[in-house]
Amino acid sequence: MATGVEELLDMLYEMIEDAKNMPLSSDKCILERDKALDLLDEIRGQFPMELSEAKKLIAARTEYINSAKREGELIRKQAEDQARQMVSENELLAQTKQKANEMMRTAEERSRDLRKAANDYCEDALRRTEEAVAEAYDEIKKSRARFRAVAGGGSIPGGRQPYDAAVDE
Repeated sequence: MATGVEELLDMLYEMIEDAKNMPLSSDKCILERDKALDLLDEIRGQFPMELSEAKKLIAARTEYINSAKREGELIRKQAEDQARQMVSENELLAQTKQKANEMMRTAEERSRDLRKAANDYCEDALRRTEEAVAEAYDEIKKSRARFRAVAGGGSIPGGRQPYDAAVDE
């Protein structure tokens, strides 16, 4: 049957496109429910859980970065407000500017650190997801080879199946 999600989606699209129109309606059609649901189940089965986990991690990373930016902005605004209140004397003004700059540097450093931590975390999670998907793919290839061996199909030199030779060429 179909080997990939795109092919399954194409099959579903064709099923809908070729469906008969309902009487007296040009935008409604009649489908074989079981066939459509089977295609959707196959599509769903093709998407590994790691893909949804990766999406969650990316969303969490984005929220983490946005939170760091909001926190940095809040610290910056607090520093500016505090600086405005202390403007009355030159000495206090100099101290305020120094403290505001210090707070800005701290906020920027914290923001950079939070962004780096979020990126490192997501990179690690995506790496683990990639490894898990690769392991799953390897297991599928091994299962396929075992199936062919059990099915008793003829093999070509090197232990490969005739189908494999055609694919490699």
